[in-house]
Amino acid sequence: MIMTVVVVSILLLLLGYIFYGRFLANRLQLNDSNPTPANTINDGVDYVPAKPGMLLGQHLSAISAAGPIVGPILAALWFGWLPALIWIVIGSIFIGGVHDFSSLVVSIRHKAASIGQIVKEYMSRTSYILFLSFVWLALVYVIIAFTDITAQTFKTMSAEVAFGPGVAASSVLYIILSIIMGVLLYRFNTNLTTATAIFVPLILFVVWLGPHMPASLLNFLARITVKQWDVLLLVYCFAASIMPMWLLLQPRGYLGGWLLYLTIFIGLIGAIFGGFDVQYPPINTEGIKSIVNGKPLFPILFITIACGACSGFHAIVNSGTTSKQLRRESDAKPVGYGAMLLEGLLAVLALATVMMLPKGSDILNEDPNLIYANGIAKYLDLMGINFSIAFPFALLAFSTFVYDTLDVSTRLARYILQELLGLQTKIGGIIATVITLAVPLVFLLFTKEKGYMLAWPIFGISNQLLASLALLAISVWLIKTGKKSFYVILPMIFMMTVTLWSLILHVLHSLSNMLGGPAIKPDMIISVIFGIILFALSLWLIWEAVRVLVLKPSRSKESAEIAG
Repeated sequence: MIMTVVVVSILLLLLGYIFYGRFLANRLQLNDSNPTPANTINDGVDYVPAKPGMLLGQHLSAISAAGPIVGPILAALWFGWLPALIWIVIGSIFIGGVHDFSSLVVSIRHKAASIGQIVKEYMSRTSYILFLSFVWLALVYVIIAFTDITAQTFKTMSAEVAFGPGVAASSVLYIILSIIMGVLLYRFNTNLTTATAIFVPLILFVVWLGPHMPASLLNFLARITVKQWDVLLLVYCFAASIMPMWLLLQPRGYLGGWLLYLTIFIGLIGAIFGGFDVQYPPINTEGIKSIVNGKPLFPILFITIACGACSGFHAIVNSGTTSKQLRRESDAKPVGYGAMLLEGLLAVLALATVMMLPKGSDILNEDPNLIYANGIAKYLDLMGINFSIAFPFALLAFSTFVYDTLDVSTRLARYILQELLGLQTKIGGIIATVITLAVPLVFLLFTKEKGYMLAWPIFGISNQLLASLALLAISVWLIKTGKKSFYVILPMIFMMTVTLWSLILHVLHSLSNMLGGPAIKPDMIISVIFGIILFALSLWLIWEAVRVLVLKPSRSKESAEIAG
């Protein structure tokens, strides 16, 4: 039964947290007598000490978007749920958790500096520029993948019922409510508890209201094509990137966190107490290749499931916002390591929505967001909630997770491009945002198929390579400060190997399609060019690390003191 799989996974993740988390904490020498940047700087804006429970919730909602849902579902469909489950559990404990924990610690040991700044300090300025360029390219593909996933959601049909327009209407109302909440909190000083008591129920209300909006409005939304939704969502990304944080991103992220926790709770209750049997095959391969699409299990599994097992995006969040709020060093274990394991649990619950389906089920031919929504709707049905309400709720919850990724990714990409190009004015921010969104716009407009399916492989590869490079930077830091680093180096070598291997396969496959097809498509050109650039940047950064460690080894007293 699915209950057994979920319960065993929870126990393994819990044991990993207790024992391997303790091992990592000892290796990183966490010491609460070392003041954290949140306490030493404490400017009341960015650097603010937060209780671990509150910070854990904020951090989890920032790192857990649609990735730990889409990736595991695709991997289960292609290779079977058992390989996906093994990678999620082992990966999150021994690779993703190490990546997140260590990236948070290295940041707080350097005044909450970003991973890019760590690269600059311990490697070279060239490495710093290369790393930022890599991060920008990775974020661009994040935007491509998740923009199109949301656009597909807004065109959803199920049993001849157009759920998509209702979900789109609910999404628009959700954004409006977030802006109103931001105004009340920051312009009228409304108490957060009061605002929560008002707006969380309102979010649930708009879930019901969306599909019940006037027919004329729903018909208008239904006529909007996927490509048009892609453009509109990129316009949203532009607005979210330049609007004040307090007006949209903070209240929207806060409300989205409530939906995240609610769906995790529903998933746990349904998987454990729903009595669902495992029907989908545990292995769906012939030899080492997928029966569905012929992709090799090794190494494609490890880039299909990025978020949920290991994600380079987490290093950007850890060293961007979370490290500025860590109250004490010991909190790095529950926040950095614990959140990664909770995301692993979310990935396991996403797997369960595939496991409950028989091999010939029609829903298996649908997009991952619909498979996930179908599973959540079945769980809610056990609680007496009608499918016509449960299914749109699950789709809206999924869309809110994507909004988290889109807003943060676009804003981070803007910051990086402004830093690389020296565009530090408001006009510079607008220019950097336009350049960032131009690539997704071209890719999605010229892609006739589902854009996110074409973008997902390079998204997974770039995300996992980013994790590899972050682990590389952390390894350099540990080595140059005289600390043992094998527990970081081994995951780095594994991730670097499977992702570079996957990247070579992807570029060769794209080149074959481009040269062998009747016409060369812009999305193919972008995919090949980006793949080659990512490969070159990765090799260059590896060489910089070798040069620093082997050709110019050094360890300063100051660096050792900073390391703790």
